[in-house]
Amino acid sequence: MEPRAEPEREMVRRVAPYGPPAIVLALFVGGLAAGWNVGLSAAIGVAIVMANFVVNGLSLARAARVSLTALSAVAMGGFVVRLGVIVAIMFLLDRFAFFSPLAFGLAVLPATILLLGFEMKLMAGGVGRELILPAGDEQEVAG
Repeated sequence: MEPRAEPEREMVRRVAPYGPPAIVLALFVGGLAAGWNVGLSAAIGVAIVMANFVVNGLSLARAARVSLTALSAVAMGGFVVRLGVIVAIMFLLDRFAFFSPLAFGLAVLPATILLLGFEMKLMAGGVGRELILPAGDEQEVAG
């Protein structure tokens, strides 16, 4: 049996090195703009965006090994679950005096846009080109 390509894991592997510098950048930019509480809130926002991306990629890779149906279920259901977790984290953090929801949101938006842009660049560059679908899934789609 030949090795299976896992483009989701490859994307996580390629994005991961940019996470820590982006978190530190958010901390310092927020800190310089309006104080360390704002910087910490922005850094938490970027960290959550990165964590969401990693969880999404790894869960999709695992589901892809099971079946196309599992992949679809994880793609759709996982989005809703992860979004709910992010909102719950934001509500929990809002109870702390240091937390700035505005800084959190202003960091999450560009971090998400940049991450999606990088993901599109990776996909356009051929990540996943060698994707191999299991034989059982072909019958499932056709039948």
